Amino acid sequence: MEIERKWMVAGWPEGLMAAAECRMRQGYFSVRPTVRLREEAWQGGPTEWVLCFKGAPVAGGLAREEIEHGIDPELFGRLEGLLGLPMIEKLQRRYPLPGGLTLEVNRVDAGLPGEFWYAEVEFAGIETANAWRPPAGLAGYLADEVTGQPGQSMGEYWLATRGEA
Repeated sequence: MEIERKWMVAGWPEGLMAAAECRMRQGYFSVRPTVRLREEAWQGGPTEWVLCFKGAPVAGGLAREEIEHGIDPELFGRLEGLLGLPMIEKLQRRYPLPGGLTLEVNRVDAGLPGEFWYAEVEFAGIETANAWRPPAGLAGYLADEVTGQPGQSMGEYWLATRGEA
């Protein structure tokens, strides 16, 4: 089960040091249910290729079933060829937060007309997610929460910028 909250943001957070950085490329075969293909190239680390399935959102959009399965680069390439559309490109930086949480900040399709930024925090439980408040230094940065709002998923962005999956 994936449990996360999401915010629209403007740029990287000030005053935080990123613990990790990843370049991603992702595309969608379907958005209802979600069937996603993603390449994750970690700075100073491995590249991973993932096929992901996601169920319908529950708990006000906070949670949904997620199944990720690692695949080899050859299969990734073959599946990417079936998409027939350019992949979404993301740069993600991860920042440690108090309580063992991680702030994931993403810059999507840099330099393209639809470019935007968003941040997410994943949680172990729904109650924890609902109770969490951003640390004082991030309250303004994380002011525009879009968790559970229609049209705010990456799948919806795919449909809006690449066409029907």
